[in-house]
Amino acid sequence: MSAILKLGIPKGSLQNATIALFKRSGWTINVNGRSYFPEIDDDTIDCAICRAQEMSRYVESGTLDAGLTGKDWIAENQSDVKVVTDLVYSKVSARPARWVLAVPYDSPVQKLEDLQGKKIATEMTEYTRRYFKDRGIDVSVEFSWGATEAKVVSGLADAIVEVTETGSTIKAHGLRIIHDLMETNTQLIVNHNAWEDPKKQEKVNEIALLLKGALQGDKMVGLKLNVAEKNLDAAISLLPSLNAPTVAHLYQTDWFAVETVVYTHVVRDLIPKLMKSGAEGIIEYPLNKVI
Repeated sequence: MSAILKLGIPKGSLQNATIALFKRSGWTINVNGRSYFPEIDDDTIDCAICRAQEMSRYVESGTLDAGLTGKDWIAENQSDVKVVTDLVYSKVSARPARWVLAVPYDSPVQKLEDLQGKKIATEMTEYTRRYFKDRGIDVSVEFSWGATEAKVVSGLADAIVEVTETGSTIKAHGLRIIHDLMETNTQLIVNHNAWEDPKKQEKVNEIALLLKGALQGDKMVGLKLNVAEKNLDAAISLLPSLNAPTVAHLYQTDWFAVETVVYTHVVRDLIPKLMKSGAEGIIEYPLNKVI
């Protein structure tokens, strides 16, 4: 078995986000024009670009050793692959996406059972068929090539199963969500045979570690501040941290330098509180990785 890891990069909406994530993790991937085989600055990895919808099939068959795809498409294809880690990221947010069932606002449909004998349009056909079959509801499921929301508006379907993060696009099309089928996120998957190769397993684990570190770093920032000894305890009491803040004496003074790592969403409330506690010279800086 070749020691080179054949890694799949998802084509489409996740491609740029994936390449940016690898960049923060330490790998530069260069996509040249329409090539499906981008260059990567790692002699132990060969990259290939393929649709996320097909990734798990290629990994299962061994065409690829590993790849990044959604939990939803693994379920759709019922692929037998090893999931190494979850990676929650997208173009616009860091929240998991949802596959939801939606109908027009004026539809009489209120629950799954109301769709008995009705038509559903979706890209995720096989999973949707199994979902309704398992609940004993007979529906017709048709594949949608895109613009799925328009299918119910134009009367081509009674409902849709579509992926969303916030639900805003679905609402903007005059639809309402009546049921959540699945929560999904990006996953790093690997072929079972490749996983048995010690070198490939080590490489996949290395990728997983650094990708997760980059994602964690994207959610956090570093804070530095100076505080007088008399105000030190008050300032420290405000600071969350991974373990404990780093505290060091400033040279020949009764002041201290304090450094910590905090989640980005708390900074806007934290800095004014630190100022009131007596902190000065507060510096906020981005983090590349947190491991």
